[in-house]
Amino acid sequence: MARLASSSTFGEGARRHRVIGLAAVLAVATSLLAACGGESGKTLTWYINPDSGGQDAVAEQCSTDDYTIDTQVLPQDASQQRIQLARRLAAGDDSIDLMSIDPPYTAEFANAGYLAPIPAELATQLEEQSFQGATTAATWEDELVVAPFWSNTQVLWYRKSFVDKAGIDMNKPVTWDEIIQAASENGGTVGVQANKYEGYVVWINALISGAGGSLIEDAEAGAEATVTVNSPEGEEAAKVIKALVDSNADPADLSVSNEGTAGTTFGSDEGAFLVNWTYIFHNYDETDPEVAKDIGYTTYPQTVAGKEARPPYGGIGIGVSNNSRYIDESMEAVECLTSAESQGINAELTGNMPASAGGYDYEPLKKLYPPDLLALFQQSVDAAAPRSVTPYWSDISSAIQSTWHSPTSVDEGTPEESATFIEDVLTGDTLL
Repeated sequence: MARLASSSTFGEGARRHRVIGLAAVLAVATSLLAACGGESGKTLTWYINPDSGGQDAVAEQCSTDDYTIDTQVLPQDASQQRIQLARRLAAGDDSIDLMSIDPPYTAEFANAGYLAPIPAELATQLEEQSFQGATTAATWEDELVVAPFWSNTQVLWYRKSFVDKAGIDMNKPVTWDEIIQAASENGGTVGVQANKYEGYVVWINALISGAGGSLIEDAEAGAEATVTVNSPEGEEAAKVIKALVDSNADPADLSVSNEGTAGTTFGSDEGAFLVNWTYIFHNYDETDPEVAKDIGYTTYPQTVAGKEARPPYGGIGIGVSNNSRYIDESMEAVECLTSAESQGINAELTGNMPASAGGYDYEPLKKLYPPDLLALFQQSVDAAAPRSVTPYWSDISSAIQSTWHSPTSVDEGTPEESATFIEDVLTGDTLL
């Protein structure tokens, strides 16, 4: 949901510990580049999300005799990334060859004709190697339009000392109600992302999807899509938010919480439960080793007891600009940049997990994460619920933020209010 807000978005990588091994990787990449003479020939410009060196490393490794891949860094915030790219693409800027695109904006860019078609053979290869969730997020109108590069997800993190004190069994699926009650009764907090930004919509989408619903249906209908927020599933999502607000487990900064603030609270004496991206496992290695040792993990909480959770999906797909002067070379570069090895290198350096099972076979990852956690990440990506793939996502997201924020205002009427506002925005009857 780069760090999505960073879906890239949402504090998903770029941690200091990820620089471990960067020098070694870059040294290998540089030697490969020197050996193949990549400094001569064409330059492919790749606009990347901010991270701690993963994209730079694979860019160097994938440069060849024919071209060098140069990186340019986009803004930190996902919506600002979208704005910068969209403006330049709409103007026909041919200096952009490759782009790291946040999943919510894939359909918008594809629908506008900004993305060069992926050759059939490469598309088949990418679909076969990628997780289903990654493929779904990269597809528009039944065509793969970007290449899945990394796929992040959220799991439920908990403090082992707290659950021992509370007596809650984390070896079986838990619900939102259960963790809210356990935290409320034992002096703990439940960390979420509920500021007025994309991260809050990520949580709402996961809650509704986990109840068996969706934000919209018939996304391919564009502005005529059916808005389904006002549903029993939407009401279940509102109940969870209201339950947290009404409990003693809501953090003091709930209405302005994001990935970073929620992680800080989780690392404090009040820390109990947290939903957040994969980087959390190593987030406290240097700052608070005792907290790092106290971290447990399990599947994302269920919205409704007995119904499988649908965790958030975040990540990055690599698209080739239709304005590029080097479309063929850029497609060749995409194949290398999204290879299992490249995905593994990127994950090692940034904590942003691979979009393929092959990427998880990268040996250094197995030294950084326990086998059961790597398995949990992969299971969660496959179970994840991408945000609705629609060219109108930016409008839909902003409308949801307007009607569901602040979380303290959410009640049983919020889904209906939200649906009406989204419909009015899509039909042009009201402005955001």
